[in-house]
Amino acid sequence: MEKQDCGYDLCEQLCEHPQTICLARRELLPEETVIRLAEVFKILGDPTRVNILSVLATREMCVCDLAAALSMGQSAISHQLRILRGARLVKYRKEGKEAWYSLDDDHVVSLMKQALEHLGHGE
Repeated sequence: MEKQDCGYDLCEQLCEHPQTICLARRELLPEETVIRLAEVFKILGDPTRVNILSVLATREMCVCDLAAALSMGQSAISHQLRILRGARLVKYRKEGKEAWYSLDDDHVVSLMKQALEHLGHGE
C-alpha cells in the first residue's frame, strides 16, 4: 500500500493567532485589485502570449512579422494581441495599413525578467 500524504502542510492542532489574523486581513489587497492581478497572470499563462511578449521585449514589430516569427497566422496573432492590449501589456500604432506593436511599458519587461530569475533563467 502506497503511503498517503498525511497532511504535513497542516497544523497538527488548531491554534489560531488572532493578532496575526487581524494583521493579515488588514493587508489583503482590495477585491478588485486581486481580480485584475489574477487576470494578468491568467493572460500570461498562455505560451503564445509569452512568446509574443518575449519578442516584443526587444523590438517593435508589425503583425505580419510577428506571425512569421512565431510561425502562426496573422488572425491568430491578432487575436492574442487584442487580449494583450486589453490587459495593457502591449500597445500599437498604425503606420499606413500596418499595425506596429510594442510593449506597453518597462513594467512588462521587469515582470518577465523577475519570473525568469525566479525560474533560474535570469541574466
